[in-house]
Amino acid sequence: MIVDWSKPTGQLKVGGRSLEWGVFGPAPADCERPVIVMLHEGLGCLALWRDFPEQLAQATGHPVFAYSRAGYGQSDADDLPRPLTYMTREAISVLPEILGAISAEGLILMGHSDGATIAAIYAGKVFDLRLRGLIAIAPHFFAEPMGLAEIADAKVMFETTDMKDRMAKYHRDPEATFRGWNDAWLDPGFEAWNVEDALDMLRVPTLAVQGADDQYGTLAQVRAIKERSPESVDLVVLDGCRHSPHVDRPEATLAVVTDFVTRLEASKTNEEFKTNEA
Repeated sequence: MIVDWSKPTGQLKVGGRSLEWGVFGPAPADCERPVIVMLHEGLGCLALWRDFPEQLAQATGHPVFAYSRAGYGQSDADDLPRPLTYMTREAISVLPEILGAISAEGLILMGHSDGATIAAIYAGKVFDLRLRGLIAIAPHFFAEPMGLAEIADAKVMFETTDMKDRMAKYHRDPEATFRGWNDAWLDPGFEAWNVEDALDMLRVPTLAVQGADDQYGTLAQVRAIKERSPESVDLVVLDGCRHSPHVDRPEATLAVVTDFVTRLEASKTNEEFKTNEA
């Protein structure tokens, strides 16, 4: 099945499951620029990107594709409990089929939180000549005590507040959505989880963005990209920002992403990709 860019939204069959998707900006056939593929966070979905995909398409002129993974939004349910390697599984076994359905000659992966991790694993471990760049917003590459504590607090909130009802506005099965994410991260075995090895094999320029006050991870997460990637890395830390830069600092986030994407395009005719650091 191929994504029909003449429609704003649709459903795509991947691995026997139907996943919701949305497209923004020009169709790849009408534009020589790479498609920006957006991968959402651990409790996110297509709708929870809100208007950021449309703003990104307008600011960059690039086609933008976003989707909800299995178990999120209006996509089909996922098998639970998820294995602790679920992000690697998503990157290696699911994402290639989705990217194939986009029918694009060039790709830029942009992920937030879990989505950033999945994108980075793909960029490091899957050889794809279509890939032009990676944008990792608040990624995770290893477990940290402060992040696990925050996830434990989220469990209490889900069980004692109206969080489930609020999630029901965006997810077909908010209970399964929450448990699928929360149970995996709070499994005792997750304390040893680490996928930093994927960063050693990155083959494209990367933009790493994190809020200075991110409650789910320290700056060691994005610094790991800078330290380990053999390719160029822009590292941007935004003040007054927690785990969701595109929500807390939307204008600043859009600006740094647009600048990165613009320089990627310009680098086609230059000898090298020039990096910025803020």
